[in-house]
Amino acid sequence: MQLTIDGHPITPQAGQTLLDLVQQLDLDCPKLSLRPLAAKIAGEVFTLNYVPVRGSSDGQEQPLTRRAMAASGGVIQLLRYGDDQGKEAYVRTAQFVLFLALRQLYPGIRAKMNCTLGAALYVEVESEDFSASALKKRVQALVEQNIPLLRRRISTQDAITHFQADGQTDKARLLSYRTEPFFDEYTNEDFADCYYGEMTPSTGYLSVWELLPAPGGFLFIFPAEDQPDIVAHYQQMPKFFSAFVEGERWCSLMHCETVADLNDLVVNGRIRELIRVNEALHERSFSQVADQVCARGAKAVMLAGPSSSGKTTSANRLAVQLRVHGKKPILMSLDEYYIDRDKIAPGPDGRLDLEHINTIDTGLFREQLQILLSGGEVELPSFSFQTGKRSWSGHHLHLEQDAVILVEGLHGLNPTLLPDKIDRSLVFRMYVSPLLPLNLDDHNRIPTSYLRLLRRIVRDYETRGASVEHTISMWDSVRQGEKKWIYPFQEQADVLFNSSTLYELAVLKKKIFPLLQAIGPENSCFEQVHSIVRVLNYVLEADVADEIPPTSIVREFIGGNRFYL
Repeated sequence: MQLTIDGHPITPQAGQTLLDLVQQLDLDCPKLSLRPLAAKIAGEVFTLNYVPVRGSSDGQEQPLTRRAMAASGGVIQLLRYGDDQGKEAYVRTAQFVLFLALRQLYPGIRAKMNCTLGAALYVEVESEDFSASALKKRVQALVEQNIPLLRRRISTQDAITHFQADGQTDKARLLSYRTEPFFDEYTNEDFADCYYGEMTPSTGYLSVWELLPAPGGFLFIFPAEDQPDIVAHYQQMPKFFSAFVEGERWCSLMHCETVADLNDLVVNGRIRELIRVNEALHERSFSQVADQVCARGAKAVMLAGPSSSGKTTSANRLAVQLRVHGKKPILMSLDEYYIDRDKIAPGPDGRLDLEHINTIDTGLFREQLQILLSGGEVELPSFSFQTGKRSWSGHHLHLEQDAVILVEGLHGLNPTLLPDKIDRSLVFRMYVSPLLPLNLDDHNRIPTSYLRLLRRIVRDYETRGASVEHTISMWDSVRQGEKKWIYPFQEQADVLFNSSTLYELAVLKKKIFPLLQAIGPENSCFEQVHSIVRVLNYVLEADVADEIPPTSIVREFIGGNRFYL
């Protein structure tokens, strides 16, 4: 059959890979910004080592067209670093090369994926002999060898056996919960690993990177997102890292560091204890934040965070703790300061960018905050999402003695919201985000964005009647807005609050898994759904909603949150 690769027609020979065809069409390029890294076919992502037309298996001359090719009508889209799924293939390749290099240099040591710090990946290494410079040289050597990255399929039991024998007990334990009879892995000599998605065709594609020493391990720096041909500038994020380290301490305290640990707790019934301890830790953290607010003498708390972080519940729980101190908390939302929808100029694509700071009447908010903190009175606006209009209903506010206003919203940390002449000590800034420290295994972390998307899908479906497709269709826009208007200010917060819970994957799976499984390859959001399903396939469901308190952050998404009554 004839294929169309990025609009270029070509007729493949049986056995040719996509990479062969890309090179034949002269679409390959040494520059990372232009180089194809993977391909999308009928909604699914494939390695460029994929063979679209196989030779006949029965000795006949008629070649066999693969299922995905038939479903796509031969249309293939190449994915580059500028595409999220192309970048993910690059990241997985980096992971494979890093852990292969570590195996070659330090056989038997434990190395663990920790967290992402902007454009950097932090990896812990448990070895006194570890040298980041030696690792960098070995990684460079593996890149120069241009080793093909070929996947093989084996039985799940065989995978468990050889990971156990290899000392990768974390992987063996995880696979013991796998229901599929087969397992796909990448290998090099005696090293085998898996990163639950496609990679680039070979190690030589890892062309733009840097590796730096860090306490207890190293940092791997990826290409700049807007300029993939150069290494990103690494900016230290001490507050973010400290919050993540605290989350890992919670993991250790609750004996729940991996999904296999979580599953064990589900099986033996101790997940209920996990819920109680996790919620107690959250309550203590809110109490500590309230202590800091009162010690500062702050009159306003600006609370921000990305979508589905639990900002509203966090504001309410902090308000409860402030009452313990004798304060009079007043809840406010930046949503009430939205500009009328018909007064917002559309973007270059003709659509409204509702994540933009310019959708907020920052001038009005600054003026009213200045008046309130100076002892004056203001009339608060109200915004209707149904009409897209602001209204005034005579709701006046004056701060009494011991009053503290809590303002929550996506843009809560944006400095343009603060008056120029304000005493900054009167404003306490809090950043809320679910920094999930739970790993699939030592080499595979669960991105925070996965958890937030799961939360949002469940909430939108349960409380707003929105389909999975509708929620996912908006997610890219939401993420782009976060990168512009939220993440740049997170290190300016006085405190970063980790709103994740170690048990919620098991609870959310029960709510969401049937919805995700109903999404087929023909759906435009299939690949995003499939990437979530890959993770949830290893998670056991837990029917323990009765154990989750009505003030829990998790209740904001699964329903039953007392603060919404």
